[in-house]
Parts: sequence; C-alpha cells; structure tokens
Amino acid sequence: MSQTPKTNKASVLSPERTFSYEERAIPTLQSERDVIVRVVATGLCGSDVHYWQHGRIGRYEVTSPLILGHESSGIVVSHGSKAHVRTGDRVAIEPGIACNVCPPCRSGRYNLCKEMRFAATPPYDGTLCAYYRVPTECCYRLPSHVSLRDGALVEPLGVAVHGCRLAGDLQGKGVIVFGAGPVGLLCAAVARAFGAGSVVVVDIVQARVDVAGRYGATGTYLMEAGQSAEENAGALAEMHGFEDGADVVLDATGAAPCLNCGIHVLARGGTFVQVGLGRPSVEVPVGQICDKEAVFKGSFRYGPGDFELAVQLLDSRRVCVDGLVTHEFGFEGVEEAFKHVAGRGGIKSVIFGPEVDVQDAKKSH
Repeated sequence: MSQTPKTNKASVLSPERTFSYEERAIPTLQSERDVIVRVVATGLCGSDVHYWQHGRIGRYEVTSPLILGHESSGIVVSHGSKAHVRTGDRVAIEPGIACNVCPPCRSGRYNLCKEMRFAATPPYDGTLCAYYRVPTECCYRLPSHVSLRDGALVEPLGVAVHGCRLAGDLQGKGVIVFGAGPVGLLCAAVARAFGAGSVVVVDIVQARVDVAGRYGATGTYLMEAGQSAEENAGALAEMHGFEDGADVVLDATGAAPCLNCGIHVLARGGTFVQVGLGRPSVEVPVGQICDKEAVFKGSFRYGPGDFELAVQLLDSRRVCVDGLVTHEFGFEGVEEAFKHVAGRGGIKSVIFGPEVDVQDAKKSH
C-alpha cells in the first residue's frame, strides 16, 4: 500500500470553515484492546459537508479545529494483546465508541448512548488522517473480494441494514425507498437481500433512478416537483401496483415532500422508517399516520450486529456495491472533494489517505 507514512498527516477544518493540513501525533495503543489502523479510504457523507458549509449540526458545533470523515477502511498496523484482528488485516472501521454502561448501552442500543464518541462529531476527530485508533470491536475484516476503496461503504451499508431491520420482516413485502443517493440505494439492496418482494426507488433526478436497478430496485419513480404529495403518491401507486399501498416505506432524504408522499402511499398498518435527515423539523400528515394506524420509526446510525451483518451481506454477495463509488480524490484534494459532493456530483465520493497507492486500494485481495 505504497510507502508507510512516518507522520500522521491530517486534513483539519477550522471554526472559520477552511481546510488545512496538519501533522498530528501518531496514535499509540492505550489498552490491550486497542487497534491502530492506517486509513486507506474515506467516503464523504452529507454530515461532513454540512459541518464544512455551516459549522454545526444541531447542538454539535465546530468550535476548535476538527478532523472530519467517518466512513473509512484501512489496514491494521498495530494492536493490543486482546484484539481480535492482526497486523496487515484489511478492515472497515465502525466510527463510534459507546460508554457500554448507560441504560441504552446495557439494553443493546448503544447507538443511543449519550456519551458516544463518534468520529467527526465535535469535539471528536474523524478519520481524514493517516492513522486512527479504535477499540478492537470497531474493526471488521473485509471479504477478500471487496477492495479497501469499497470497504469505506460498509459504514453507509450499516446505516441501511439498521433501517431495514427496524422495518421488521420484509419477506415478500412491497417496499418503497425515497432517495437514490448512497444510503437510499443501499437500503434498496438490503431490502431485496432481506426478501422484499418488490422495491421501488424514488428520486427527483433521472440519472439517479436510472442506476437503481443495479442495487436491488424492481422499479423506479421519478417524482414530479410540481405535483402534490397526494398526486405523486397516487401516480406511484398506480404505476407499480400498490393498490393498497406499500407495506414499508424507507425515507433516505429527510425532505418534506418525500415524507409526505411516503406517508400517503403507505398501506394501512404499514411501517415508515425515517433513515435520512434533512431539516430538523418538517410538517408531516399526522392525520394520515393515525388514520392508517401506521408505525413511524426513527433510525439513528447503527447498533449491535449491523456492521457485522453488512459485511456478511458483502461476503455472500447478496449485496453488491460495485459502481457506487463514482469519484475518487487524493488526500491533497480534500477541499475539491467537498465541493464536488456539495454540488451533488455522482453517487459516492472517496478520499484516499496520505501516500496511498490508489491502484492497490482499488484491488480485491
């Protein structure tokens, strides 16, 4: 993987929302369960771009220099005696470290831990650097046929797995996914892998719905911006045979028009899972939710077993991520990559770590 960096070069976002490069201390093992990973590839997420553009997300504000990035894969370079991975292992990194003692953690919902130390969420640094330290339970060996570049997609795949698991038994069900970005397409792929009878992907961009069939979609719908939620829901239902509505709706956009349309097209007694976030507050047709006695669930990151299942889906090839990464950037092109994602270019953009051999990072092993 090219020459091993001798410094921990990092891309740092200032409180003034400008990028610079700094030499940070190379992390060292702090416990017998620690693992040091050389970061090879990091996918850019909407939250990263939001911190760059606005300096905050909700109560989390960039008040001091912050390393962004949390969708990463890499190679183990050192580990403690109680780690389950070994030097040279290719791994996906789960970027959140829970306290393991609070009520949510103890009840098996560590994603709801109030003390969660999540990468690239202030004040905790992320993974756009050469080396990163995580506990062994946050490392997942990649299947041999999955490249390190595509290994960065395990994190958003974990988000999709979590959302689909919240939807319940999908065997034979009719599913609609709003949003044909990375998470939406992965939700479609996971829903099909979980046995959904039909999966329709909805978006407002023709180029995005055009690729949905490669990721599990049995049908698509190009949402009309000039139509009401009821009109779009009616056209969607008629086009794809949802006479009684869809059993499950997964929204990966957070956009009010999608929420409204999704609730209108949902079957009576159906389940709506909010996977993506847009504005913190949106208007929804609560009367429809009550009238249908629908189940409305929020989905937050991923929890126990989600990353492991994501890797298993890749290993068995029940989910394929080929082609999701449409744009690649070297470590010196971090700001260019952020501008590209902000402009909604392609599907998924990946930044390679410092001194990474790009061709090697794109190979399976």
